[in-house]
Amino acid sequence: MSNAKLKIAIVGSSGYTGGELMRILLNHPRVTVTAITSEKSAGRPITSLFPNLGGLTSLVCEPLDADVLAKKADFVFLALPHVTAQAAAFRFHELGRP
Repeated sequence: MSNAKLKIAIVGSSGYTGGELMRILLNHPRVTVTAITSEKSAGRPITSLFPNLGGLTSLVCEPLDADVLAKKADFVFLALPHVTAQAAAFRFHELGRP
């Protein structure tokens, strides 16, 4: 079994689900969170939205660009509203990212 960490992107990181997912994954020994998105909070550090993540990450929210994220992550978690998630899931599937 490989010791390589899985690279994870979280789409929709600024909501409650995204924040909890960040907290869990940032503490996981086999995962590295490599990218996070938020349309409304693009350009802001995630710690400005979730101060409890201070000291765990320096990631900054970026706009959703599936092509860019597919290059940064092995797996993508979607923390988006239902209809929005459906379109994003289809695009990430096309790019070979589960």
